[in-house]
Amino acid sequence: MLNDVSFRFIQCLEYLKSNNKIPSTRQFALSIGIHPQCISDVVCGKRTVNCDIISKAVETFKLNPVFLYTGEGSILLNGVESSNGSTDQILTIVTDEIGKERIVHVPVEAQAGYGTQLHDPTYVQELPTFSLPGSHYENGSHRCFDVSGDSMEPSIYNGDKVVCHFIEPENWFNGIKENHVYVIISREGVVVKRVVNNLKQYGTLVLVSDNNFYNPFEIELKDIVEIWQVSVKISPFMPSPRNIRNGLHNEMDILKSTITDQSKMIQSLNATVEKLLKQNRITTIR
Repeated sequence: MLNDVSFRFIQCLEYLKSNNKIPSTRQFALSIGIHPQCISDVVCGKRTVNCDIISKAVETFKLNPVFLYTGEGSILLNGVESSNGSTDQILTIVTDEIGKERIVHVPVEAQAGYGTQLHDPTYVQELPTFSLPGSHYENGSHRCFDVSGDSMEPSIYNGDKVVCHFIEPENWFNGIKENHVYVIISREGVVVKRVVNNLKQYGTLVLVSDNNFYNPFEIELKDIVEIWQVSVKISPFMPSPRNIRNGLHNEMDILKSTITDQSKMIQSLNATVEKLLKQNRITTIR
């Protein structure tokens, strides 16, 4: 029995054929380097489509992985009309008066609803925007996110801001670098994590914290809305290293003093116990 992903995959095949993008299912299979019998078995309901076939189809024919896994959005990644008549806007951007794209800043208080409203132009345009110098920011789309919590310490601290560049959905399978830091957007919220890319094998990303107190966890492709790769960290001004070092030395001195006092108390207690035991032995002999 076909699962939902396989059913939508067949929809994509029919769309490609009806729009003369492929002459046949066999040609589709050869184009993505898959044995034609494998695709034929999917179409006939003998097997379900796997992540390897999906990743190659996304890369070659620009199929929309979000549509394949969730049924939402367009069949293709170029925003053409979807199967239900709606269109899919991949990314909402904000430009200045001369048409230059600005960096949208998503503060902590806006992150809870960001995953469900990011395609709403009004919502995005109401967020703060800014620009940074350098040719690096003139190419592609960039976004800035506030960091909350200590899960990425010591690399990224609570209160830092990360500036990221947009990863196109068609590049999720092959363009996400192992153990690099990304901002992952889902309908549940925004997280900043290192990523292990298992999309091809299992259809998931493993999200890893730098702080070992937090365990890694997986997110499925169908739950991912956007992915941004962290390129720059903006941190609040810190005290001078000398002041930090002096503060650490003071804390160490207090700790040493506390340990010394406790050691003296233990020695005194041991002496008292030995004295009491000795007195008890003398009393017993008499």
